[in-house]
Amino acid sequence: MISIVGIGPNRENISVKAIETIKNAEVVIAYKGYIKPIQDLLEGKEVIKKGMGDEVRRAELAINKSLQGKKVALVSSGDPGIFGMGNVLFQLIGKHEGFLVEVVPGITAATFAASLLGAPLHDFSVISLSDILTPLSEIKRKVEHACKGDFVIVIYNPLSKTRKKPFKEAYNILVKYKKLSTPVGIVRSTDESSEVEITSLKNLIDKEINMSTTLIVGNSMTYVKEGYMITPRGYTVPSEIHPLAVDFYEKFLKGEITVGANRECEYYPCHQHPQNCTFCYCPFYPCGDGSTGGKWITGKNVWSCEDCFWIHDNKTVKCILPKLSKILKETDDLIKRKKELLKLRRECIHNTYTK
Repeated sequence: MISIVGIGPNRENISVKAIETIKNAEVVIAYKGYIKPIQDLLEGKEVIKKGMGDEVRRAELAINKSLQGKKVALVSSGDPGIFGMGNVLFQLIGKHEGFLVEVVPGITAATFAASLLGAPLHDFSVISLSDILTPLSEIKRKVEHACKGDFVIVIYNPLSKTRKKPFKEAYNILVKYKKLSTPVGIVRSTDESSEVEITSLKNLIDKEINMSTTLIVGNSMTYVKEGYMITPRGYTVPSEIHPLAVDFYEKFLKGEITVGANRECEYYPCHQHPQNCTFCYCPFYPCGDGSTGGKWITGKNVWSCEDCFWIHDNKTVKCILPKLSKILKETDDLIKRKKELLKLRRECIHNTYTK
């Protein structure tokens, strides 16, 4: 039996099953850098250490030892199925016969980095910028399509002393499709500790980045609050409809609202000038999502739209207006159909917040 064991990012994050699997193994095969976190588990075992670049050799050794009747642990950092030893060994399936394989998952760099940053992941892609085995054209294509799909993008192996071009090319693609204000999480990890920083896409190019760094590039809805990087899923926040909002949407349903700037209003401009006043009362309130500038008034249980200008932008109104009437048939739909409304909000944020 060959157990391909993911040991996660460090010893304190290794799974119980990974520990037990290594303890029960007779032979442990690993890149020499992976030995330190599991050193206390290796007493009495045959330990085979290899260097970087010997991945196929390690997999072949695991197969040979297994065919000799040994219990083998083939160790991989992170998760063995994500740029790990699982990919290598399974590529050799069919070359030999007579051995069994199990995969013991581990915490991968993407989820480990995300846990230190807050909640930056929603729908996301994981892309390695290493061009040792992958053509640069393929890396660029993947980054471009991840941007077009508005995925949160997790970047592995971003930069080394001798390999700078893939990062430069990827950065050029990111700034082509994403706003320069897009939040980027940086996690620099060693066996002992992790250094965490949140910056913007604009300032990323000047940051310290190396092969041990994991980057998480936000999507059009990602924002930073209280030092945390957050990509909202769009959960509904229970709320009553304000009586003035009820009056407004009764007029909306009758076609009696002013489309565009309402300069006759005594409060104009209540946010900024010029502003589109079509949705004087936001149909998504309270969205509970800070990606457009809204925020909780701490301790008051009140959602404030004071800093949200998005709903008053011409492009936003153009996106929302023709679709809102298909959702709202009566004012109670502001509550009953809140999930549909929030999906419309997400759609229009993507259409207006990305380049």
